[in-house]
Amino acid sequence: MKAHFLTIAGLLFCLAVSAQKSEYKVAAIGFYNLENLFDTLDSPTTNDADFLPYGRLLWNTEKYVSKQANMAKIIQLLATDKTPDGVALLGVAEVENRKVLEDLVAQEAIKNRNYQIVHFDSPDERGIDVGLLYQPKYFTVTGARALPVHLFEADSARDFTRDVLYVSGLFGGEPLHVLVNHWPSRSGGESASAWRRAEAAKVCRQVVDSLLAINADAKIVIMGDLNDDPNNKSLTQVLRAVRSTNKQKADELYNPMYDFFQNGVGTLAYRDSWNLFDQLIVSKGLVKKKAGGWQYYKSVVFSRPWMFQEDGAFRGYPLRTFVGEIFLNGYSDHLPVYALFLQ
Repeated sequence: MKAHFLTIAGLLFCLAVSAQKSEYKVAAIGFYNLENLFDTLDSPTTNDADFLPYGRLLWNTEKYVSKQANMAKIIQLLATDKTPDGVALLGVAEVENRKVLEDLVAQEAIKNRNYQIVHFDSPDERGIDVGLLYQPKYFTVTGARALPVHLFEADSARDFTRDVLYVSGLFGGEPLHVLVNHWPSRSGGESASAWRRAEAAKVCRQVVDSLLAINADAKIVIMGDLNDDPNNKSLTQVLRAVRSTNKQKADELYNPMYDFFQNGVGTLAYRDSWNLFDQLIVSKGLVKKKAGGWQYYKSVVFSRPWMFQEDGAFRGYPLRTFVGEIFLNGYSDHLPVYALFLQ
């Protein structure tokens, strides 16, 4: 009887240890292009003529309030099936200024998360910026700066675009480096404009190289609307973001969005085809188990049926705020993405 009791006790102990080992902390990091989140006030420093009460889009307080609520509705849902806190960090693009982000984090749907803001005004010709929202429960900022992307046309004229936002901090007590991007558009054609996105990729790559020179296992997340797909040269050759972790070199980045793209999954539609411009890319330190701490688990392109247009010429496209000058009261022309990390 005593031996039998000891056997059962030993089995229960092993089961308890096994259960403890399978418990992980889960956190999510995401990105969302908010599609023209402008306020209703005339600004001398931004190109906001369309987004004024007397502008082409008749942008007013009612529409602005609805747009903010719609953005918060989406953000509230991201990753909540895995963590009740939703996304711990969220990179955003196409925001006019800090004030629109302050209004966003104060929305009823997400205000209890206490999102804090990192934002700098950029020299972009459209007057739009990138930013980072973060929950202090997960992330403590230790440094932040805007990194300019210097573009010069053939006549040496400066082409102003969005800065790259670089934020360093402690993610659950661990050093983490985040680069939020909105690379130059394909205006003028994909090939003719490719050099602009390559220049933006170089800015990110320089930061990565500097960080890896200090710590080969540095944990880096590059996110954003890159206006290029995972197989374009700006990603594969300049940024050196690879599709698989198998045989991944120490200085190569891992792009988990590549498989989504190859399987026909996109984040925005254009001329009846899908692109996957919105991406989350990680350094080897986040996929190298020996590095310990937070590790990349999986990525998600977030969508719900009600986020798509149900009829008309753009049926099946993401339901956006406007089509031309018609107010649809939708969300964004981009779908959000996020990645899950385990510790």
